[in-house]
Amino acid sequence: MPFAFVPFLLLVVPIVEIATFIAIGGQIGIALTLLMILVTAVIGSILLRIQGLSLIQEIQSKVASGEVPGRALGDGAMIMVAGILLLTPGFVTDGIGFLLFVPAIRTVIWSFLASRIKVGRPGMDPFAQQQQERRADPYDADGQTIELDQDEYSAGPSDPESPWNPDNKP
Repeated sequence: MPFAFVPFLLLVVPIVEIATFIAIGGQIGIALTLLMILVTAVIGSILLRIQGLSLIQEIQSKVASGEVPGRALGDGAMIMVAGILLLTPGFVTDGIGFLLFVPAIRTVIWSFLASRIKVGRPGMDPFAQQQQERRADPYDADGQTIELDQDEYSAGPSDPESPWNPDNKP
């Protein structure tokens, strides 16, 4: 149910934007209001380009040094959202978009999100990973793996009662 607020936002944000247009347009006139919308879109495009290019360089340097660029990718996602909000006509979305370009605001948002995200192994569904973490491997009680070389392993006679004996297959 985390995305239950999306339909609410789709209804409320346009209403708030229209009210803001009316209020600002009533104070400064329609021409200046439209000019402000155009100027914020241009400024947003410039900021998106500048911060986006520097972020790409940061990600490349982290990958080249063998680090995982998790924080940089999070910043990239927030900068992308900021760019979309600034290109969307409206003063409220522009305000939120400009806030997302401020590194301190992104740090606060990243801290909030990082405390609530659990990273799993790729290719494993979260339920299976959770179950695997809960149960301990009965054959690896002390956390060590025992490896045998070719000369240390010998195939002896198979146990006739063993379920792995090929002769006991149903």
